[in-house]
Amino acid sequence: MSANAWLQIGLYLAALLLFAKPLGAYMALAFADTPNRVTRAGAGVEKAIYKLCGIRADENMDWRRYALAMLVFNIAGLLIVYLLQRVQQWLPLNPQNLGAVSADSAMNTAISFATNTNWQGYSGESTLSYLTQMLGLSVQNFLSAATGIAVLIALIRGFARKIAHGIGNFWVDLTRSTLYVLLPLSFALALVLTAQGVPQTFKPYASVPLVEATTSTETVKDASGKEVTKETKVTEQSLPLGPAASQIAIKQLGTNGGGYYGANSAHPFENPTPLTNFLEMLSILLIPVALCYTFGKMVGDTRQGWTLLITMLVIFVPLLLACVLAEQAGNPALAHLNIDQHVSALQAGGNMEGKETRFGIVNSALWATATTAASNGSVNAMHDSFTPLGGLIPMWLIQLGEVIFGGVGSGLYGMLAFAIVAVFIAGLMVGRTPEYLGKKIEAYEMKMASLVVLIPCALAVIGTAIGVLAPAGLAGLGNPGAHGFSEILYAFSSASNNNGSAFGGLSVNTPFWNTLLGICMFLARFPLAIGMLAIAGSLATKKQIPVSAGTLPTHTPLFVVLLTSVVIVIGALTFLPALALGPIAEYLMASGH
Repeated sequence: MSANAWLQIGLYLAALLLFAKPLGAYMALAFADTPNRVTRAGAGVEKAIYKLCGIRADENMDWRRYALAMLVFNIAGLLIVYLLQRVQQWLPLNPQNLGAVSADSAMNTAISFATNTNWQGYSGESTLSYLTQMLGLSVQNFLSAATGIAVLIALIRGFARKIAHGIGNFWVDLTRSTLYVLLPLSFALALVLTAQGVPQTFKPYASVPLVEATTSTETVKDASGKEVTKETKVTEQSLPLGPAASQIAIKQLGTNGGGYYGANSAHPFENPTPLTNFLEMLSILLIPVALCYTFGKMVGDTRQGWTLLITMLVIFVPLLLACVLAEQAGNPALAHLNIDQHVSALQAGGNMEGKETRFGIVNSALWATATTAASNGSVNAMHDSFTPLGGLIPMWLIQLGEVIFGGVGSGLYGMLAFAIVAVFIAGLMVGRTPEYLGKKIEAYEMKMASLVVLIPCALAVIGTAIGVLAPAGLAGLGNPGAHGFSEILYAFSSASNNNGSAFGGLSVNTPFWNTLLGICMFLARFPLAIGMLAIAGSLATKKQIPVSAGTLPTHTPLFVVLLTSVVIVIGALTFLPALALGPIAEYLMASGH
């Protein structure tokens, strides 16, 4: 790699780590049980919200009530987004007079945004009105992200509290996540995006004259039914506008990823400049990274948070470098034919297919790994056009369970499920009951953690099997062979881990795909959140156990190695056979093997 590539990667990682401690400490104050300078500043607004909504802020919920509130609230939001899409043609703020979204697509989109997946089988600029984008999708971007943070905070209380029967109040945690974290960060980012040229307006789409007229050719039938070629001179272009900047800010900060435009963050209106590209990439991982420090701060041992963050980096950085190197190596099929893919002997080349020239290979690969390490799903390049091994990296990052940073809140509570599995395995090795953060890990916690780890894996592999066997699934496939299999595997991996990005090349806006992927998204979100809340409730009732000679230290390099091994081994054992049939087989065939 060139010095410029190392500089871009180093600057990005340095910026992330620079913000981890201050933002993490701020969030720890925002969710503290006792009043502090952060909660006092917003106390008036917070109390007004509770009074308006009839919330008893002092109510301490057990895990069942907390889970019920979380589930009912999110299903209500899901239904509202569905209805908005179905009746948008009769509602205001629809200057393009867009019609109702089909029932299956509306259902898929509603589930997608309620589960923080943001999978999209449509192009936003040609499907959804301004009102649906704002009141439906943007609002869910806030609320689904706030839900993930709330579940994590409840789990942290389970570790931190001593013999308690409550894990907090869902409505308070939801309000504070939105009011103190997501809203201010999104407002600041939206201002910068608007200044950089991202639209934020209610004006109708603008028609502008082309610098040079062009001709559009299409095949039509004449009066006799005979197919003829019709040429139309095109002198104007329609520019899709709308309140984009506000939605793009929260889509990145909330690890949502759903694009305002169909081309997502490759669209010049979503991501117009190198500065917006860097800030949006930074926003994708900003809160997940900082929450690691929040975790350590709230459990009373910041070393625990740094350990989890280091574990994530130990997996993320090598995979990032592997993706960049795979793309810079170029297309193996062309290399096999002895075609030089480098511009000159002094300039790095590689696979530029499907990438924006204004971003280049390094920024495209960096975005692809960041967005799939998080459950973000936004793209600034077409993953379907990556090299076989370059495309394997984002897919495998998703398949690891979205715990390498992951979604806001959900990524860290997923990693904590792996940590519980790791300490349980360590306990079996030495023949004693495992402990984590002073709480005994027993059969109940292990069962719940195992379900959290294995449900996404099962959904992905079962869904892929159905997709490749069902005629309706194969009907949407545009590429045969190993690459087509990779497209189906990626789609189900993305949906079953609430990521939302797509390989492309697969027509998924059909009743079959919308229904099956919608089921995967729903089951990959809420059963897992309920499982982690059950663990939180169980841990909260247990007393703290003093550290003894037999306690496994969970803040050491040894535990980093153990936890990393557990995450990778589960991912490798589950998905290696499928990856061998997809990207690995494609690489071998393209290389002439």
